[in-house]
Amino acid sequence: MLTLPEGTSGTHASILYYKVADIQQAHEVLSGRGVVFEGAPHLIAKLPGHDLWMAFFRDPDRNILALMSEVPRQ
Repeated sequence: MLTLPEGTSGTHASILYYKVADIQQAHEVLSGRGVVFEGAPHLIAKLPGHDLWMAFFRDPDRNILALMSEVPRQ
Protein backbone atom coordinates (compact mmCIF):
# COMPACT_ATOMS: atom_id res chain seq x y z
CA MET A 1 0.00 0.00 0.00
CA LEU A 2 1.31 3.46 -0.83
CA THR A 3 -0.11 6.64 0.72
CA LEU A 4 0.76 10.25 1.40
CA PRO A 5 1.97 10.89 4.96
CA GLU A 6 -0.01 13.07 7.31
CA GLY A 7 1.45 16.55 7.79
CA THR A 8 3.84 16.36 4.81
CA SER A 9 6.79 18.60 5.48
CA GLY A 10 9.66 18.71 3.02
CA THR A 11 10.93 16.01 0.73
CA HIS A 12 9.23 12.91 2.19
CA ALA A 13 6.05 12.56 0.18
CA SER A 14 4.82 8.96 0.57
CA ILE A 15 4.78 5.94 2.86
CA LEU A 16 5.46 2.42 1.66
CA TYR A 17 3.66 -0.23 3.74
CA TYR A 18 4.87 -3.82 4.01
CA LYS A 19 2.10 -6.25 4.95
CA VAL A 20 3.37 -8.97 7.30
CA ALA A 21 1.59 -11.92 8.91
CA ASP A 22 3.12 -11.40 12.38
CA ILE A 23 4.06 -7.78 13.09
CA GLN A 24 5.61 -8.54 16.50
CA GLN A 25 7.96 -11.13 14.98
CA ALA A 26 8.83 -8.92 11.97
CA HIS A 27 9.55 -6.00 14.31
CA GLU A 28 11.82 -8.19 16.45
CA VAL A 29 13.72 -9.59 13.45
CA LEU A 30 14.22 -6.20 11.80
CA SER A 31 15.20 -4.54 15.10
CA GLY A 32 17.78 -7.30 15.56
CA ARG A 33 19.19 -6.41 12.14
CA GLY A 34 19.64 -2.77 13.09
CA VAL A 35 16.38 -1.20 11.88
CA VAL A 36 15.43 1.68 14.18
CA PHE A 37 11.67 2.01 14.57
CA GLU A 38 9.81 5.22 15.42
CA GLY A 39 7.99 3.18 18.10
CA ALA A 40 6.74 -0.29 18.90
CA PRO A 41 4.00 -1.94 16.83
CA HIS A 42 0.68 -0.47 17.87
CA LEU A 43 -3.03 -0.85 17.20
CA ILE A 44 -4.29 1.54 14.53
CA ALA A 45 -7.91 0.44 14.13
CA LYS A 46 -10.39 -2.23 15.21
CA LEU A 47 -12.08 -3.33 11.99
CA PRO A 48 -14.78 -5.93 11.41
CA GLY A 49 -13.09 -9.30 11.85
CA HIS A 50 -9.55 -8.05 12.49
CA ASP A 51 -7.38 -5.40 14.13
CA LEU A 52 -4.96 -3.30 12.08
CA TRP A 53 -1.47 -2.90 13.59
CA MET A 54 1.44 -0.79 12.29
CA ALA A 55 5.03 0.04 13.13
CA PHE A 56 6.93 2.86 11.40
CA PHE A 57 10.64 3.15 10.52
CA ARG A 58 12.87 5.07 8.10
CA ASP A 59 15.14 4.03 5.26
CA PRO A 60 18.70 5.41 4.92
CA ASP A 61 17.32 8.42 2.99
CA ARG A 62 14.93 9.15 5.89
CA ASN A 63 11.82 8.14 3.93
CA ILE A 64 9.20 6.70 6.23
CA LEU A 65 8.18 3.06 5.80
CA ALA A 66 5.81 0.88 7.79
CA LEU A 67 5.00 -2.68 8.69
CA MET A 68 1.29 -3.44 8.76
CA SER A 69 -0.56 -6.51 9.94
CA GLU A 70 -4.22 -7.50 9.92
CA VAL A 71 -4.58 -9.52 13.10
CA PRO A 72 -7.72 -11.73 13.18
CA ARG A 73 -9.91 -11.45 16.23
CA GLN A 74 -10.25 -14.61 18.29
